[in-house]
Amino acid sequence: MRQSRGQRMVLATCLGSLLLVVFYFQSSSNPAAEDRILKSSWHGKSGRSPLQALYHGDQFEQSSLQATHQRRRDLLKKVCNRYTRKRRLLTPDDLRHLVVDDVHGLLYCYVPKVACTNWKRVMMVLTGQGKYQDPLEIPANEAHVASNLHTLSEYSIPEINYRLRNYLKFIFVREPLERLVSAYRNKFTRSYNTAFHKRYGTKIIRRHRQDPSDEALEHGHDVRFEEFVYYLLDPQTQREEPFNEHWERVHSLCHPCIIHYDVVGKYETLAKDSNYILRLVGADAGVKFPSSSKTTRTNDDMTAKFFQNISPFYQRRLFNLYKMDYLLFNYSIPTYLRTR
Repeated sequence: MRQSRGQRMVLATCLGSLLLVVFYFQSSSNPAAEDRILKSSWHGKSGRSPLQALYHGDQFEQSSLQATHQRRRDLLKKVCNRYTRKRRLLTPDDLRHLVVDDVHGLLYCYVPKVACTNWKRVMMVLTGQGKYQDPLEIPANEAHVASNLHTLSEYSIPEINYRLRNYLKFIFVREPLERLVSAYRNKFTRSYNTAFHKRYGTKIIRRHRQDPSDEALEHGHDVRFEEFVYYLLDPQTQREEPFNEHWERVHSLCHPCIIHYDVVGKYETLAKDSNYILRLVGADAGVKFPSSSKTTRTNDDMTAKFFQNISPFYQRRLFNLYKMDYLLFNYSIPTYLRTR
């Protein structure tokens, strides 16, 4: 049966709402309308937005840190141009990791296991209208309550495009396999993470352990690292569902070849890069990025130990799984990795 013109228009509208074409790299055709959409003032103490402070701030032009971040942006663009043949459309679901600060004009793409708890705490202070003063006073579990922060996926398409064009967009990344081991340690070796044990551990043990005990099958509490690796590389895993955010690739969480990030911070230079962003924001002197006092943090030496019992065949396949993150963010192949 042939559809009427009105029905076709309704169908097209519905389909269009499922796909978000991001045109933030183009100039606005109606800035006044977008200003009305924003309905907020996010200029810092200097009267400039963080984005203006980054690209037009005299105090940053000659700094070595500014040069470092320019090199990171240039590399990101170069790798994206080389490996991305076709720009795909973003969906609202692609934007759920982008935390919005309408007070200061910030978009932060959070990556689990890259200091995202502390950065969410800082974002709560920045957006809290005085409710919070010290990031460390905010309990870690409260930082992960979805209602405490807004994500870009909650906004209309005109509001999304405005923010992508005019807000400072930043991301923090980490050596990919170190981040992976950190996720494994946190989710599978801590007794309190029973939800992950039941949700993922039982499945991993059922598929990748020979002769598992009834207790392991029921609780999923003793997943071995090599079993976790087999699970990640099993084609059935991603056919069933996307990776969990704690071990998903950064380029799949934050889409750096579609969304043009202004600052790429690194876990290895966390304090320096975080303070740089807070300076761009013009944050109050009392807003400090929390310093870490952890002595059990996953580092390169610890990561190397986890790979001692992984065969070169699986090491190579695992590296290839995370290869794009290595290329985009300028990480070298770890010396402990045996890929031949």
